[in-house]
This record gives sequence, structure tokens and C-alpha cells, in this order.
Amino acid sequence: MDKSKILYAEDDATIAFLIQDSLENYYEIEHYSNGKSAFEAFSCKDFDICLLDIMMPEMNGFDLAEKIRDKNSEIPIIFTSAKALKEDRIKGLKIGADDYLVKPFSIEELILKIEVFLKRSKKTENTPQKYKVGKYHFDSKNYTLNDTQNTFTLTQRESDLLFYFIRHRNTILKRQDILKAIWGDDDYFMGRSLDVFISRLRKIFAGDNNIVIENIHGIGFRFSETEQIN
Repeated sequence: MDKSKILYAEDDATIAFLIQDSLENYYEIEHYSNGKSAFEAFSCKDFDICLLDIMMPEMNGFDLAEKIRDKNSEIPIIFTSAKALKEDRIKGLKIGADDYLVKPFSIEELILKIEVFLKRSKKTENTPQKYKVGKYHFDSKNYTLNDTQNTFTLTQRESDLLFYFIRHRNTILKRQDILKAIWGDDDYFMGRSLDVFISRLRKIFAGDNNIVIENIHGIGFRFSETEQIN
């Protein structure tokens, strides 16, 4: 079986060597020391997942992620950065990253996260699913949500979250259950990530009064969809 292919952008030679040495038995990994060369490679080669540092010469990781998202809305992106501020994490998620690991992190944790996203990507490829949500059509395979006028491209995490809501529509969902189902953990940062993605979904669904993502104080959320009477 062919190994999954990773685009790895990291300007610190020591860290890059350690990560490559640890992952190359499991994956095919191509390392680039700056954002510009990483994007050039992405533009002409096929990858299954991206690992991006943020502070890099020529093009930083945020700009690189935005360019990657413009070309491919589906590929998983994980930031691996020493930038630990909440604002940096939130910015990374808003750009379209699926996860954010703060250095130092364990190789075991990195591999687990890579495997989660690779499995989700393969599952989505094998089981395309489309859903009607209010006036929108949701394509979970292509991460798109559209109505007659607009098409919204979701990240994989946003798509996973919406799919979870659809499967449990009109039901009160505990915050920790959502986090464990989508992120596999319910720590503080994952909770902040959830809030970012829910805010994004609310903005998209603002055009349909029949869809509400409701805060249930002290418990979690309820994704409600009412039938429109013509």
C-alpha cells in the first residue's frame, strides 16, 4: 500500500530533521524550509495532508495556508508552531486549518492527529453524502454548502461539525460530547476552536431563519431546523 504523502514546511533544520526522521517510516514526507518553496511544491504535486510552521522566511505559514486553501478546500492542514497565543490559534483556524499543535509536542500526538485526518479523508472519499439543510444543499464529500445564489466552502472540521449537527438535529448536544466526537478531546483550546466554527456556521446560515444553532446555557448546543410552510 502506498504511503500517505505529507507536505511539511518548517525553517528550523533541527526540528525538521527530528520530525522527518520520526515520520518517514509511516509516511512519505517532503520537507521545505520556507513557505514559498512549499507552495510551489503544492502547486505541482499531490499531497494528502499539510504540516505547516508559521514563522518562516519568504512566506509565513498563515499566508501559505491561505494560498493552499484557495487551491484545495479539502486537504487537512495542521499548524505546528511555537506561537502559543490564543489569538494565533484562532487566526489559524479562521484561515482554514483543521488543527494547531504548539511546540513542543510529542511525536505520538502528531501521528495520532495525522491519522485522524487521513482516515476522515478516506472515509469521505468512499462514502459521499449529500443533505438538504433548510434552503441549503450540503455536500460532505466536497465540503460545500450552497443555495441558489451562493456556494460556501467549509474546512474539514466545519464539515464534520455540520454533519454531526445534522445527524443530531433538534437535539440538545452536550459540549463535551461534540468535542470528543469531532476533536477527540474536550480541553480548553478545543472548546475555543468549537466556538470559532459554530460562529462561522451561524454566519452562513444567517440567510435562513428556519435554521438556528442555539446555545443551551451550561450544557451545549442545539441545531434546530424547522419546516418552512409555503
